[in-house]
Amino acid sequence: MNALPAALHARLTEVLRQAGDPGPLQEMHPVGGGCIHNAMQVTTPRERYFLKYHPHARPHMFTSEKRGLELLAATHTVRVPQVLAASDPSDGMPGFILQEWLAPSGASHTLDQGVLGEQLAALHRAGQAEAYGLDQDNYIGSNPQANDWSDDWVCFFCDRRLRPQMALAERAGRMPSLRRQRLERLMERLAHWLDGVKRRPSLLHGDLWAGNVMTGPGGGPALIDPAVYYGDREAELAYTSLFGGFRARFYQAYQAAWPLEPDFEERRDLYNLYHLVNHLNLFGEGYGGEVDAVLQRYVG
Repeated sequence: MNALPAALHARLTEVLRQAGDPGPLQEMHPVGGGCIHNAMQVTTPRERYFLKYHPHARPHMFTSEKRGLELLAATHTVRVPQVLAASDPSDGMPGFILQEWLAPSGASHTLDQGVLGEQLAALHRAGQAEAYGLDQDNYIGSNPQANDWSDDWVCFFCDRRLRPQMALAERAGRMPSLRRQRLERLMERLAHWLDGVKRRPSLLHGDLWAGNVMTGPGGGPALIDPAVYYGDREAELAYTSLFGGFRARFYQAYQAAWPLEPDFEERRDLYNLYHLVNHLNLFGEGYGGEVDAVLQRYVG
């Protein structure tokens, strides 16, 4: 059993008691997926829970995750873990988020890709706003994600997505002159590729790669670790294609529920450029070649 910091142990005990679980905390085991934070399964005689914590978590990182999960849950379309509590670091206590433990039950632990596609389309339909963005900033991985509202999707994607990532890369020395010039040219011409598409702001998970999809209780899909905002659903579908893990049945089911606009494939790599530059900033020049390939495709 791995010991928790005393202040966190006391806080979790209080949270669980308020939720109707008298405890005590019995076992705490590290689990996978904690590349940024400590990730643990916490067990009481009554239940299991999922805990993430970090003594130096960035401001509002865990409370932003809590808000994102609650926004997704409020659509009643996709399964997400219920959040019991979340807090920033304070008075010697690490920042943390405590969630229900989601695990497959029944005979099948295989993700139903068709159900996932249907539910994602339902999420995008149900979660609507009047503009693009969110009423608070959050994070994409450990990098900040700006969400100031905008009525114009092209401006939002340029000024809240590509430009901040370019600035991060410049500060880290990962934006050599040719790459920067190409990215500037691409941002100047974004409307050439993105205008003229029927769209409306939809609630997006925001970080929908295969690692953030799991098989939940009953064998249905469940989504974790969101970076939510209201955006064009094409950006969400584009990212699912970047690192694999989503099968043909997923895309067929999504298309049957809510077909994408024509020529989506021509715009897909533009949207993935945001995530590629973010990965360049998070993990280094190993992603530089992919960034350069997208830029060369669109602006030469």
